[in-house]
Amino acid sequence: MILTYSWLREFVDCDLAPEELAHRLTMAGLEVDSMEKIGEGLDGVIVARLQEVAPHPDADRLTVCRVDTGTEVLQVVCGAKNHQTGDLVALAQVGTVLPGDFKIKKSKIRGQESFGMLCSEKELGLAEESEGILILAPDLPLGKPVFEALGLKDVRFELGLTPNRADCLSVVGVAREVAALTGRPLRLAPVSLEESGAPVAEQTSVSIDEPGMCPRYAARLIRGVKIGPSPPWMVRRLESIGQRSINNVVDVTNFVLMELGHPLHAFDFSLLRGGRIVVRCAQQGETFTTLDGQKRTLTSKDLTICDAQGPVALAGIMGGENSEIRPDTVDILLESAYFNPPTIRRTSKRLGLHSESSHRFERGADVDMVPRALDRAAALILEVAGGTLAKGAIDCYPRPIAPRKLSISAEKTSRLLGINIDLFEIQKLLRAIGLDAVVAEDRREDTLYVTVPNFRPDLEREVDLIEEVARLKGYEHIPTTMPQGRILCHREPTVRILERRLRDKIVACGFHEVINYAFNSAGLLDRLGLDAADPRRTQVRLLNPLNEEQSVMRTTLVPSLLQSLAQNLAYRSAADLRLFELRPVFLPREGDELPVENLRLAAVICGRRHPLSWSQGSELVDFFDIKGVVEELLEPLRLPKLRWQAEHNESFYHPGKSCAVQSEGRTLGTLGELHPRVLDSFEIDQPTFLLDLDLGELCRIGLGGTQFKGLSRFPGVYRDSAMVFDEAVTAEQILDAVRGAKAADMEDVALFDVYRGKGIQEGKKSVAIRVRYRSAEKTLTDDEISKAHGRIIKALENQLGAEIR
Repeated sequence: MILTYSWLREFVDCDLAPEELAHRLTMAGLEVDSMEKIGEGLDGVIVARLQEVAPHPDADRLTVCRVDTGTEVLQVVCGAKNHQTGDLVALAQVGTVLPGDFKIKKSKIRGQESFGMLCSEKELGLAEESEGILILAPDLPLGKPVFEALGLKDVRFELGLTPNRADCLSVVGVAREVAALTGRPLRLAPVSLEESGAPVAEQTSVSIDEPGMCPRYAARLIRGVKIGPSPPWMVRRLESIGQRSINNVVDVTNFVLMELGHPLHAFDFSLLRGGRIVVRCAQQGETFTTLDGQKRTLTSKDLTICDAQGPVALAGIMGGENSEIRPDTVDILLESAYFNPPTIRRTSKRLGLHSESSHRFERGADVDMVPRALDRAAALILEVAGGTLAKGAIDCYPRPIAPRKLSISAEKTSRLLGINIDLFEIQKLLRAIGLDAVVAEDRREDTLYVTVPNFRPDLEREVDLIEEVARLKGYEHIPTTMPQGRILCHREPTVRILERRLRDKIVACGFHEVINYAFNSAGLLDRLGLDAADPRRTQVRLLNPLNEEQSVMRTTLVPSLLQSLAQNLAYRSAADLRLFELRPVFLPREGDELPVENLRLAAVICGRRHPLSWSQGSELVDFFDIKGVVEELLEPLRLPKLRWQAEHNESFYHPGKSCAVQSEGRTLGTLGELHPRVLDSFEIDQPTFLLDLDLGELCRIGLGGTQFKGLSRFPGVYRDSAMVFDEAVTAEQILDAVRGAKAADMEDVALFDVYRGKGIQEGKKSVAIRVRYRSAEKTLTDDEISKAHGRIIKALENQLGAEIR
């Protein structure tokens, strides 16, 4: 939006310096992108009179002028032809720098000296084009700077408005803001109309076929106008904001557009077929030529202004060639309307056609400004172009748009802005920008009830009103506070930590994850051979299953995992597989509608221990492979008193080839070789080993922390002993007895050999034990080691009946 300081002051008495005004507007949210002082540095261009104009003796197209400045007479060579003796002209004196950094110097042109330059409007930056030098009014004082004499010294502001501030796309809109910021009253230009023609309703009509797209359309008829140049004051005003003068009627519509922010359009009434206006959507594929000479193809969603036969304008965007104002136009129909913003925005974007009119309608014009803009334009046209105004105006407004009603609380305003502000001050600020804010006696005392005028479509909620209060109060009065951010220590649930660790660890062991449906067939448990009393037989049944194979929620991962194994074995030539699944199972809970979801980890292994190669690959996996996987998974968890319980057995394991893993009396899971009968039921034709861990039990025990201790710098010593035990003695009992002996400086113990056969009687076995001793303080002597090792031997003899071999 571009406007000048002098134009702004016509609507509000502003005594702020231009620099201060620019600062206040910017702080109020209307950012001033640039400020240009018109005529600054051009005081060297003065009013002068032509005393004599003579032809140049050596150039046919030049004249030699004697110019009176009021204090002296100078000779100036001029190339224009539109001047004569007695004219007042704009003389740029020697030393003056014109726009474009053109400095005037004393010169000699074709043998004649020239002490200055007679300037055109283009050379002074007052117009884009000019045919000759600027001829001034005869009553101006000689020697006075031209810009000052013409009243052209001004300041031009360019505002960078945000899309929501359509109300400030006019001089009056910005003046309203300045009035609110300075406490001065806003005044509008008076409108006085003389209606002397026949009633307008007898001469033309308007019908709206699309009231949703065009809620309001008004028109006035003026006959007998004379098209010609606009008066200098209007031309200067338009040119000061970058608008080009066209003719007096079109200039008036552009002038009112910039003044009031409401677009208008003038039609040549004689070119309107049928002498009437119809507002309707275009027909699909209909063509229309706009004022820029471009032929446009329209769609059924494009709103058009039509006469009795076809389009004469693109609604809210641009008029058509077939009804434009021409030099011989006599009668005009003046349009002032309001169009639905999305309608204009859609057509403008599709056609790539943007105008000052569409710019405003897209953002939301003021529907209540329609009649005032129409009357203001009609009055100016009568002033600058003459003519007779028909009595009355056509104003089609089938469904009036009511102003929006909002409320604002002083308590909430103070809380959001961080300052104490009372209801009276809020009311004063909102009324300053044209909002009707009242305190209703029959409602809350802390609340203002606000009627939002239609020129502020951006005010939709209470927070919008609070924002208005903030910028009118002044952002500099709102204290700066840093937002408070609480740093929360988010602890990942233990089960998630455990799940991530186990998944990473088992993948590192060479297993591939499978993901099966959480629901399966109830018959799968029969294939596992579970007892009828097994709790896993009680399953949650789906009310509306997709099929019988997916009718119940699973209570164990084993059946679906074995199905995945069987399918992979059937489709792969290699029989070496390692698969796992880490997913929840669903166990019904008595008295509760929802089942208990418990995470479990199940894994299967079969085939060769190592990939087939020239040096290895023939050994098949066995129980100790799956046991090693379990140890690898549980070792980093630092679980207390981990034990392997061989007496525990599941029905789907091979008898004597399975065990349970326990800690602190809790069963963490089971592992072992699957029963041949179970393998047959799943059509698996090779030995397969399974592990099944309960993550819920692991979490209940808790994950052990990692402990560190310094490495001893002294050497370690190994002592081996071979002892004979009863066949029933387990390795775990032997290790417990060794650790329980609490031999001094014992660092580690391992069983490294088991022998049965010659030299060992029936029912006995020989077990070789290796103990490592190391002290953190000294090098151990042979006597100290022997004493400690003897303590271990004695413990094995007393507790397990061992005999040294």
